[in-house]
Amino acid sequence: MAHTYIHTFDIRHDECDVYGHLNNAVYLRYMQEAAFRASADAGLDEAAFHAMGRFWLIRGHEIEYLHPVRGGETIEIKTWNLGVRRTMARRAYEMYLHPSRTLAARAHTDWVFLDRQSLLPTTIPPDVIAAYLDPEEASQPLPKTAFPKPDPAPEGVFRVQKRVEWRDLDAMQHLNNAVYPSYAEDAAMQLADHFGWSFKDWLKDGLAFVTRRHRIKYSLSATYEDMLEIATWLYNVRRTSATRYYSFHRQVDGALLAQMETLWALVNLETGKPTRFPETFFEIIGSNISSG
Repeated sequence: MAHTYIHTFDIRHDECDVYGHLNNAVYLRYMQEAAFRASADAGLDEAAFHAMGRFWLIRGHEIEYLHPVRGGETIEIKTWNLGVRRTMARRAYEMYLHPSRTLAARAHTDWVFLDRQSLLPTTIPPDVIAAYLDPEEASQPLPKTAFPKPDPAPEGVFRVQKRVEWRDLDAMQHLNNAVYPSYAEDAAMQLADHFGWSFKDWLKDGLAFVTRRHRIKYSLSATYEDMLEIATWLYNVRRTSATRYYSFHRQVDGALLAQMETLWALVNLETGKPTRFPETFFEIIGSNISSG
């Protein structure tokens, strides 16, 4: 059976958003921390990988938010390896409210195994695989998955520039993976202001946009002082939900660094239940919605 690790996190109030819920980006930070602790628990800590001249780098996330988590509560993260494919491993996560055991979120992360000198993907050694998986599980290679192709960009695609800040770097001196959702949320808020239906307008109408799912694919790393261009538009708009696509390009050379899609739901703040988009939404945001 796959090596399974459980870790608990007490939710600090400064980790919550304006609605008092655990911020979406913090879930990713918790997942990264749980992954490092799980690997160390399996006998492969940072020092072990350093001695090999190898390290792990995240290539993608998918996370589904199922139940809000609030400041002062505790979540228990269970994590295990789903399988490997030559240079890549996929780690699964389930996040439960403690002690009720309510499932708050589930997710998986794709990690690629890299050579520390060449920075190129390299084959995962058998002893590393054996620490995470039993022989039968290890013999079942993971199927390849592709990032969903978004609908074409509409005429009103929104673009915003963002400078990579020092505070957002990780130990590899790259923009931390967990920061991308924060940059994307900022872009979405700027878009709402630009089109004239801002966060304050939502509150006045008793409405809120909440995230139901994130998918993120990382292609290249961003570094300190890089200027990013974030482009975003909506597609697959339903009665109470819509998918927002984001691309992150490095401005100096146009390189695609990451892609992200977020499933947003519109909810009534009083009831907490999904509610229909008002007609004014389509009048105001219509040019930012892909026609498919």
